[in-house]
Amino acid sequence: MKANMNSQPDHNTLYSALLQKDSTFEGIYLVGVKTTGIFCRLSCTARKPKQENVEFFNSARNALLNGYRPCKICHPLEGRGTAPDWLKPILEEVAAGNAYRIKDYDLRRRGIDPHRVRRWFKKNHGMTFQCYLRSLRINQAFGRIKMGEKVTAMAFDSGYESISGFSETFKKTTGFSPGESTGKKVITITRIPTPLGTMLAGATDEGICLLEFTDRRMLETQLSRLRQIFKAELVPGIHKYFEVLDKELKEYFEGKRKEFDIPVVLTGTPFQEKAWNQLLKIPYGKTNSYKKQADAIGLPNAVRAVAKANGDNRIAIIVPCHRVIGENGKLTGYGGGLWRKQFLLNLEAGDSLF
Repeated sequence: MKANMNSQPDHNTLYSALLQKDSTFEGIYLVGVKTTGIFCRLSCTARKPKQENVEFFNSARNALLNGYRPCKICHPLEGRGTAPDWLKPILEEVAAGNAYRIKDYDLRRRGIDPHRVRRWFKKNHGMTFQCYLRSLRINQAFGRIKMGEKVTAMAFDSGYESISGFSETFKKTTGFSPGESTGKKVITITRIPTPLGTMLAGATDEGICLLEFTDRRMLETQLSRLRQIFKAELVPGIHKYFEVLDKELKEYFEGKRKEFDIPVVLTGTPFQEKAWNQLLKIPYGKTNSYKKQADAIGLPNAVRAVAKANGDNRIAIIVPCHRVIGENGKLTGYGGGLWRKQFLLNLEAGDSLF
C-alpha cells in the first residue's frame, strides 16, 4: 500500500518557519538562498532573505545538486546535537567513565571555555555540563549501592565531602534515598541526535524502553507513564545499550539497516502489547492500515483502539507505528509529526533523502 504524500507544507508555511527560526522542520527541509548560493537550516540565525529569494529542499543532497553550498553558521550537513570537535575529547573521557568530576578549572586548563560547554549542554541536553556529570555520578552510585557497597564509601568516591550532601543530591535525582536503593529501579536516559531531530532514549537492564522525539507534545505524559509502569526514576547517564542504539539508528537513516537488533521493552496493557508486537511484523518498506492491524490481532472492530495504542507507542522508529496509514492511503496520526512520518516512509521506499 502506497502512502499519499500530498500533505507537504507549502512555500508560505516554510518561509514563515524560516522567519521564526522554527525547528519544527529540522532535518526535513532546508532553505536555499538564491542571492548568496548558500543553503541553511530553517532555524539558522543568519539574516533572513526576502521570500522571492529562497527555495526549499527536502535534503542536503538536492540543495547541493542545485548548486548551493552549506552555511558556515548553522552547518546543515551536521546532525543536530552532534558534538563539535573541540568538545569530543571531553565527552569521550566521560563516556569511558574516567571524568565524572571535571571542574571549570580543568576545562580552562585544556583551553576550553566552561561557558561554551555550558551553553552547548543547555541547548542540546537541557542541562548544564556539571548537572550532567552529577547525574552520571549518582547513576553510578545507585548501581554500586545496589550491588552491596556502603553509602558512606560511595559518598566520598563520588566527590562529596559529607554523607548528608550526597544523600540530598541522590534523593533529588532519583526520588529516593541511597539506603532505599535495594529493590528500586532507575531508567537511564540520554539524548541522541538524528536527521529528524534529537530523540530522548531510555534504557533498563532489559533493553530500550523509550525512544521519542524531544519536541513531541506527549513526551512529558510518556515519561510520567514510564515512572509509574516501571516504578523507577529517570536519570541521565551512560548505558550499554545507548552506543548500540546510536549505531543502529545511523545505519537505518543511511539505508543500511532494515531491522533493529537491539532489545526493546514493550510494557503496557495486554491490548497495547498485542498492538505493538503486531507493528513489529510490518516489513520494512511496507505499510498497513489500522483496519488491517486490528484484523491481524483478531479484533476487527477495535480500529480506534488500535490507533490509540499506536499513539501510545513509546519506542518510535524501532516499533514502526509510522508504517500504519489510513485505509485511503493518507498519512494520519503520528506523534512525531506527519512530516517525520512522510520522511520515514520515503526513506524506507528507497527515495534518496540525503
